[in-house]
Amino acid sequence: MTSVRRAAERGRSQLDWLDSRHTFSFADYQDPGHMGFRALRVINEDRVAPGRGFGTHPHRDMEIITYVIDGAVEHRDSMGNGSVIRPGDVQRMSAGTGVTHSEFNPSDAAPVHFLQIWILPERTGLTPSYEQRRFPTAEKRGMLRLIASNDGRDGSVVVFQDVDVFAAVLEPGEEVTHALQHGRHAWVQVVSGTAAIDGVALAPGDGAAVSDERAVTLHARESAEVLLFDLG
Repeated sequence: MTSVRRAAERGRSQLDWLDSRHTFSFADYQDPGHMGFRALRVINEDRVAPGRGFGTHPHRDMEIITYVIDGAVEHRDSMGNGSVIRPGDVQRMSAGTGVTHSEFNPSDAAPVHFLQIWILPERTGLTPSYEQRRFPTAEKRGMLRLIASNDGRDGSVVVFQDVDVFAAVLEPGEEVTHALQHGRHAWVQVVSGTAAIDGVALAPGDGAAVSDERAVTLHARESAEVLLFDLG
């Protein structure tokens, strides 16, 4: 069974420096019918104006993944980490018992476009931690590249939850299939381009929940970048 969440149906927050689209309920956007999918709690697609960003603010008991589509995000946190995240990078921050951080667009000319993803942790009270790794486009081209997992295999960042996150960059006509073990579910999020799942076209920002299926097949109708979450 596949249920599609269209980009145009998402919640939206707008400020003079921020345009944010919410796949699931977040902040002032609350929709009881879209509170997350399995352990996947938030997918926000953010566009931040040059030189602006999110000032220092707290989080706790959440696994937070930042995936940059275009531009750069400058990150600083109370653990002493400071970095710039660019397309191809994956940043994971486990908020655990509590952490504060800020995220800014360091450019004075170009906006930044990125996804912020929240995943509920396997347990509360984890020690806060941080990780950032680079996954070149060549590693994602024509295949599903594991970028985050519970065990950190294949060089993926470690997420403290029973979830595997894959990224794929597909050319028109390319197809990839991901097998789902019994009792597993998938969420597909289109980052860019157009891909079909079970014959249904998904445009940029569209998502789809997949349950009670043995596999998920993605077919690129044009050049596409896609994330796939394999969830318990």
